[in-house]
Amino acid sequence: MADRPGAHRLSLRAALALCLSLTNAAQAETLRLATYNVALSRDYAGHLVQDVERRDQPILQIAAVLREVAPDIVLLTEMDRDPQLRALAGLQQILAEQGLIYPYSYAGPVNAGVMTGLDLDGDGWVNDPEDAQGWGKWPGHRGMALLSRYPIGPARTFRLSLWDDVPGSMIPTGEPAQVRAIQRLSSKSHWDIGIALPQGGTLHVLAAHPTPPVFDGAQDRNGRRNADEIAWFNRYLDGEAMRDDAGLTAPLAQGPVAVLADLNADPFDGEARRGSLRTLLGHPRLQDPAPTSRGAVIAGVGGANDAHLGPADQDTADWRDDPGPGNLRVDYVLPDARLRVSGAGVFWPIPDAPLHEEAMASDHRLVWVDVDLP
Repeated sequence: MADRPGAHRLSLRAALALCLSLTNAAQAETLRLATYNVALSRDYAGHLVQDVERRDQPILQIAAVLREVAPDIVLLTEMDRDPQLRALAGLQQILAEQGLIYPYSYAGPVNAGVMTGLDLDGDGWVNDPEDAQGWGKWPGHRGMALLSRYPIGPARTFRLSLWDDVPGSMIPTGEPAQVRAIQRLSSKSHWDIGIALPQGGTLHVLAAHPTPPVFDGAQDRNGRRNADEIAWFNRYLDGEAMRDDAGLTAPLAQGPVAVLADLNADPFDGEARRGSLRTLLGHPRLQDPAPTSRGAVIAGVGGANDAHLGPADQDTADWRDDPGPGNLRVDYVLPDARLRVSGAGVFWPIPDAPLHEEAMASDHRLVWVDVDLP
């Protein structure tokens, strides 16, 4: 694992302590998949490392939510990535002390904060967060990480793919040639991560965190990019041979897959272009368990929420109600259509319920789905 960029393993002593728990896990008949926007981004590089090592309250609250749900595999979005992966290792250690042990992780580089050297937003400056390949104040800002109880195998990443190379790209027609020549599709990255299942075989976790379809102008640049970032999943699931960052051009493997992502798009409400998302939710290789929670129903009242068309119990983000956008469904766990779903939910405790305050450490809620292993 050490020779794979973005990978991390616990110490030998911690790994030895896992033997019993891994033996028990290997006997399990179900696999709990989850995605969780943990809101662990900071304005300065290295700040999150300090917060984790100090065990600040938001870190412990996020850990408490993870410990309660205890997913086998979880994608963490909006978690700053430092070069030595110290923040991630520190979070793994906190979780291990609470009995939730993840011996395997992956946290590859992201486009957020990687400056283009161009004035992408036309404000006369070239080093603002808006001028990066993905919005960010420094490289690794608002990154992604995958935690797993099972071994992580080869990972294909597609961070370097250009937006203008996408078939039928929705990149604005007025975009200058120098921007088209360097602008990447992924605002963070797109990943295909192999997970070795305890019963044998490999689960391919497809992960991404597209840009929000807001914070732009009349050309709807972010909305267009969000739609194309989501459409990447459709193309890959359709069998299109994709060129990855290592230079390999190949289609998605035929084994079971699962999409784990904060897609920043709701199928009914908000400002996203919904075509790509609806295609993904109905893709024949996937199924949408449509996880729900009582907490979302209680929170989804008032302001912009009252005009929403989508079911409130499926919301996963607790956003500003007045003037909007209100609460939306933006976080997804979409397992392979060939797997049997045995449970699903959004961890959104109702007021006064245990861990209600801890869940509010992020403006997103953890989404989980249980599937029977093949």
